[in-house]
Amino acid sequence: MSFDSLGLSAELLRAISDQGYTEPTPIQRKAIPVILEGKDVMAGAQTGTGKTAGFTLPLLQRLSEKPAPKGRRPLRTLVLTPTRELAAQVAESIETYGRHLPLRSAVVFGGVKINPQIDKLRRGVDILVATPGRLLDHANQKTVDLSQVEILVLDEADRMLDMGFIHDIRKVLAMLPSNASRQNLLFSATFSSDIKQLANRLLNNPELIEVAQRNTTAERIEQVVYPVDKGRKRELLSHLIGEQNWRQVLVFTRTKHGANRLAQQLEKDGLTAAAIHGNKSQGARTRALAGFKNGDVRVLVATDIAARGLDIDQLPHVVNFELPNVPEDYVHRIGRTGRAGNEGEAISLVCIDEHKLLRDIERLLKRKIPSVVLDGYEPDPSIKAEPIQNGRNGKGGGRSSQPRKRATGGNRGKPSGNSNAPKATRKPARRKPAGAQAKPQSHRSRAGGGQEKAALLGGGYRGK
Repeated sequence: MSFDSLGLSAELLRAISDQGYTEPTPIQRKAIPVILEGKDVMAGAQTGTGKTAGFTLPLLQRLSEKPAPKGRRPLRTLVLTPTRELAAQVAESIETYGRHLPLRSAVVFGGVKINPQIDKLRRGVDILVATPGRLLDHANQKTVDLSQVEILVLDEADRMLDMGFIHDIRKVLAMLPSNASRQNLLFSATFSSDIKQLANRLLNNPELIEVAQRNTTAERIEQVVYPVDKGRKRELLSHLIGEQNWRQVLVFTRTKHGANRLAQQLEKDGLTAAAIHGNKSQGARTRALAGFKNGDVRVLVATDIAARGLDIDQLPHVVNFELPNVPEDYVHRIGRTGRAGNEGEAISLVCIDEHKLLRDIERLLKRKIPSVVLDGYEPDPSIKAEPIQNGRNGKGGGRSSQPRKRATGGNRGKPSGNSNAPKATRKPARRKPAGAQAKPQSHRSRAGGGQEKAALLGGGYRGK
């Protein structure tokens, strides 16, 4: 089947041809005709299957078939994404495929100045790609009007819920026309009970589209586990990169501090490396990603927040330096490789502390991942497992509703177990008279990974 058979306009076919594409992917073959008919869609597809073009192409055609009224253009399509990087990726796709159409688009997310975004919105756009927090910032300043939105897209909906953005999504929905008067498209890598509840509220008689079993990984991804002691992981990683001459490697850690530390250590090993996470400025993240794509940076070290937003053509290697606490995140991490029919390799460096996490991942995948003990890096059997203190402790994290307890007794004045907390929030506790009650931490000083995640979620965390 070719794109010509999907009912797309000549302008869109020309843009597709400009990109060198000839055959649609399975999700595109199924989603494009349904969206062109104006139906609501609930679509599930593993990452890297071309779903962005699967909704971008038909929404561009639907808008072009109904020209904007004269005068100021009303906003007619809203695409919500969980992260800045994913928002930028979707916006780029809209510009690429809509280059031959008289449509205007814009993208808004946090971490950058808001005034240039306001100027562009005031000139009028047909399509807006946004992260929830920054969109609400614009709504509060009355610089965006959502009352005439005809098409709503929730991209990576499961990730938005995982990161605690359900309340922001509800606020946005309240500003839109009734769901009966608009087309609603929900794309998600997984269909949890929370996603189903959201779909029941949002969608009208949706067409269910699935192109792969839920929580599966691409068939072309070769997965392997290397058992190794925690203290020798960096040494083994450098050995693998050098021995096998990997030129482009994406490495995942649990925390931003761990990402910074690993990138610095790899640099000392003679490897060009950079870290990308929520504490980095938008400019620093953009430069790191650009350097990784063009080959100037050999190793990009990222936290889980980047797993959904990085779109790198033909990325050959993904390494789990640390396994994620949530099994589904493993699927999203390694989905950065083996994209668009290409082959890829996913390596996990697993210490004794992570054996339970590995079992959880294998249970989700319904398969055992092959394990290879490398000569010279055999785990020390005398080392005992220790609790994993850092990283994500559940599916939430974007906005924790549970305050952390202050350290007491011998731990007073020391940072808590979560080293993800910004240094500014980890101040020594003042000694109080006996019997005095310690004040709970404010929302802004709760670490738990929430600040890093929300900071990268386009303004969801407002404690800047």
